[in-house]
Amino acid sequence: MKKYIVIIAGIFLLPGCVAKRYLAQSQEQVASLRDDSTHLANRIIDMQNNITELQNNISALKDSIGNLQQNVATLNNQNTQLGQLTADQRSKLTQSQKDLLAQQQRLQQLQDLLQQQKEQSDNLKNKMTEALKGFNSNDLSVYQKDGKVYVSLSENLLFPSGSAVVNPKGVDALSKLAAVLNLNPDVSVNIEGHTDSIPIRGKYQDNWDLSTARANSIVRILINNYKVNPKSVTSSGHSYFEPIASNATKEGRAKNRRTEIILSPNLEEMYKLLEK
Repeated sequence: MKKYIVIIAGIFLLPGCVAKRYLAQSQEQVASLRDDSTHLANRIIDMQNNITELQNNISALKDSIGNLQQNVATLNNQNTQLGQLTADQRSKLTQSQKDLLAQQQRLQQLQDLLQQQKEQSDNLKNKMTEALKGFNSNDLSVYQKDGKVYVSLSENLLFPSGSAVVNPKGVDALSKLAAVLNLNPDVSVNIEGHTDSIPIRGKYQDNWDLSTARANSIVRILINNYKVNPKSVTSSGHSYFEPIASNATKEGRAKNRRTEIILSPNLEEMYKLLEK
């Protein structure tokens, strides 16, 4: 009797087990379909993006074709007009075309020279910055302006107050600067002395006299002590007429009391080209 009960119970339980198995399989299929749907949606988005990109490319190509067609039409019109020109007119047109080509070539040469000059200036600035990096930035700065390299040295670094005698720390800075100049002999060196607006007393007649004496002192050190080419060096005094700060404050006056060493790469080839 018990045996029959077990068989009967199994018969009733079997459909439930099968149903659960089918349910699990269905759920797995649904999850798989969802994954497939997500993947398909992503592929559709990628395709739409590609289509948009292709449409943009096609539009750009159409514009280019339109421009080319206009150029062809213009050239055809010019060819038609050329057939009606006299021999003299054709000769003048040919000469104008040659002149235009020559101007374009000179322009390209000038641009190449300007690029070379910029590269030389950048290289020179980097070398000077490296050579003088041990000095206080308040006393010495290296910068570029108008294609030239400026080395600005404060009075505090170079001179005692009211004097044109370079102190030992200033001589050290000039020795490092001279080492770079001697490795770049084509560089032109212009030394400018600047003062503040306070009237000078003592040995020098006025600020013109002091600024010029200071510039000349630096020239002598570069040439006599460190053998910088004297043909490449010039000096000038500017008194207090080219300030970089206000002379109304103590700080501003200190900034104005300076010597600027202006380095210019060789521009001889550029000048020759401009003369043409």
